[in-house]
Amino acid sequence: MTTETEPRRYTPESLRAQILEILGAWGMRADSAATTADIMVDTDLSAIDSHGVSMLSMYEKFLADGRLDLTAEPEVVVDGPAFAVVDGHHGLGHPTGIRSMQLAIEKARAGGIGMVVVRNSLHFGALGFYARLASEQGLLSIVTTTTRTPVTSATGGTTPILGTNPIAFSAPRVNGEPLLVDMSTSVVALNKVKAYANKGKTLPEGWVFDRAGEAVTDPSLAYDLLTKLGATISPLGGPTPETGGHKGFGLSLMSQVLSAALSNAAGPLQSGDRDNIGHFFLVIDPEALNPGGQTAENVEHLLNAMQLNENDVKVPGDPEREARRERGENGIPIPAALFTTISDIAGRASAPIVLAEIAGPTSS
Repeated sequence: MTTETEPRRYTPESLRAQILEILGAWGMRADSAATTADIMVDTDLSAIDSHGVSMLSMYEKFLADGRLDLTAEPEVVVDGPAFAVVDGHHGLGHPTGIRSMQLAIEKARAGGIGMVVVRNSLHFGALGFYARLASEQGLLSIVTTTTRTPVTSATGGTTPILGTNPIAFSAPRVNGEPLLVDMSTSVVALNKVKAYANKGKTLPEGWVFDRAGEAVTDPSLAYDLLTKLGATISPLGGPTPETGGHKGFGLSLMSQVLSAALSNAAGPLQSGDRDNIGHFFLVIDPEALNPGGQTAENVEHLLNAMQLNENDVKVPGDPEREARRERGENGIPIPAALFTTISDIAGRASAPIVLAEIAGPTSS
């Protein structure tokens, strides 16, 4: 593999404008496009480069394959006092995710707890964005989702059966941004493999294995094999029970049940004209259980204890928070390969290139 070159940086405002130009040229509803662009830019600002603007190539393919309805609006099809079911009607998942989290927050405010499950959605970006929304309002949240491509095998197997099936958890704290845990239940997300290819970086050995059990470190080859069910990504813990891989696969199963079994979203290896991704949102109002802000104080004490006399300790959410500050000041790095991809997508959509380069540090 070639070594990674320093990418040029672009203003967050121009990246949002570029996404809006492309989504608008595709025919997406203006309000839905604005929501989607906001989430994608926040994701890139947070240095989660696998789930931001780089996703446009996948969304373009969804559109070309007839799997995506850009005019869709999420619909509440079951509405209970503390729960709801939302149908995304095969639109991009970002507007559906926002609507579902807002609904879960409303129900938690009213009754202490709110749960929303979703069917017929598509990719909706990084889960942490939605979880963070709840805890910025003093609430706890858990978010899970299924993913489109099977890439992990059951313990002892070699057939891709489940997706990377991420989980996010957030909790409020007294000082600073919320505690935020956002992780795939595999050692890495599928789109991070693509991000490595965009950057020209070699994959760490142990992330991806072909069907013969051989490690694959070329990210372009790995991504191609993974999208064709020709390879697997190791579960959290690694490829064997000796390293705890069975625990990671157990978490993936849990995410699958919460996200899909409750909402009747697609199960493993189910195929059809549409993807039918499932999401799960759970929001808890700590004031209903522990009034007076004591939950946020307890979280603050816990995090402070971890960092006592340990200057280098980072808790979940710290790297993303630091990246938002740094990239907000110095711009969002876009590798040359990704810039070409964005330009090609814009050209096919007859959308202008509006990305504006920014002067400043180029290290990511």
